[in-house]
Amino acid sequence: MSEQRYQAVLAVISEGETVTDVAARWGVARKTLHAWLAKYEAGGLEGLGDGSHRPRSCPHQMPAEVEVALAEMRRAHPSWGPRRLVFELAKRELAVPSESAVYRCLVRLSLIVSHPGFDAVLVPWLSGSEKETVCHGTSPEVFR
Repeated sequence: MSEQRYQAVLAVISEGETVTDVAARWGVARKTLHAWLAKYEAGGLEGLGDGSHRPRSCPHQMPAEVEVALAEMRRAHPSWGPRRLVFELAKRELAVPSESAVYRCLVRLSLIVSHPGFDAVLVPWLSGSEKETVCHGTSPEVFR
């Protein structure tokens, strides 16, 4: 791919062909060829290679100091849930994430057990297959 780009750039720079002609011959847009020229001028042959598609930043990512503070508070007070942790973060004047973000952070750090949906442990009198039915909500007759 970078070989194609290099040949197209050389056709414009060395051979003096127009960007329109070279773009039409290589089957790319003029704008793309101008981008290749700019990359070649900035970084030479290496600049024409494919770059990373990874975003430079993640604006909604929780700051590291907040995550560390959450982990420390949760280890010191295992009974505190996301709501209390958000309250305590506000008292420390740190960036305050939402309760759901705090919950996801605690799950990611293995400081809380995730229970998606209905927790069948709350109905210990049901057998295994009945718990499965209740968890997925397929049979309301179980409680009759």
